[in-house]
Amino acid sequence: MLIGYMRVSKADGSQRTDLQRDALLAAGVGPGQLYEDKASGKTDDRPELAACLKALRDHEDTLMVWKLDRLGRNLRHLVNIVHDLTERGIGLKVLTGQGAAIDTTTASGKLVFGIFAALAEFERELISERTLAGLASARVRGRKGGRPYKMTPAKLRLAMASMGKPDTKISALCTELGITRQTLYRHVSPTGELRPDGAKLISR
Repeated sequence: MLIGYMRVSKADGSQRTDLQRDALLAAGVGPGQLYEDKASGKTDDRPELAACLKALRDHEDTLMVWKLDRLGRNLRHLVNIVHDLTERGIGLKVLTGQGAAIDTTTASGKLVFGIFAALAEFERELISERTLAGLASARVRGRKGGRPYKMTPAKLRLAMASMGKPDTKISALCTELGITRQTLYRHVSPTGELRPDGAKLISR
């Protein structure tokens, strides 16, 4: 069975799926087998895509989209989706656009998508390589990678003094210091004693 998926970027009605719908219906998708999302391609929240992927039957159905960019948020996401479909024995057909040669139910279509997958892997390797090079360069200059600490020695001393007082409200203290409860308790005990992370921060 053919299952169709459609997406437009705006949910305010300024974009419509009529063109996608007509093309999918003409390609053999039944009216009751169409799924439609109204969301940006960058967002993770696409409930109809999730429902569509769940509805596809292993080793029986084929997913059909109008264009490749209607399906994946980016190349990596697209490759992951098609990899999962392939593992389940589900085909993918693209009707038009740059990915129109992709039909994973055929040998030539699998070859084309294999090239996409290789490019996605190449992209991941480049990102990893650049990240490691950037961290090494920062270390040479005396900087360490990662997010800055929200807890500072000054905040820690204030937390130590406040935690031992019976009238201290933890939520108010965390708001004042700009930290979470988890961060607070990782550095200071309920009685104001230093914990290992707190001791490390003070010793820096």
